[in-house]
Amino acid sequence: MRHLSNKKKLNLKGPHRKAYIRNQVIHLINYGYITTTLRGAKEVRRFAEKMVTLAAKGTDFNTKRRAKQLLPYSDRALKKLFDEVAPQYTNRPGGYTRIFRLGVRPSDSAKIARLQWV
Repeated sequence: MRHLSNKKKLNLKGPHRKAYIRNQVIHLINYGYITTTLRGAKEVRRFAEKMVTLAAKGTDFNTKRRAKQLLPYSDRALKKLFDEVAPQYTNRPGGYTRIFRLGVRPSDSAKIARLQWV
């Protein structure tokens, strides 16, 4: 049985993968886009859309505490998420990001993609 197999491993150990995804989401919030491998962009998109859905629900204490628990590294990114990013998507039912495929990386032929807000 393949229980709990809905995430891709990205060839990383669990704690490293978690930190990688969190840092990529922080970069996406701060700069509006990230350029990474296609598989990494798809995994980051899952987490980023959950963060926007959480932030769009409101700015009460419990929502901010939960967001801080998920992104503990950057208070600046959380402030921008709650003040600038999430209010744009309050009436949107999902699909806050888009992925553009950019071809392959010359060094190792990995598929490269850009993840950005809609």
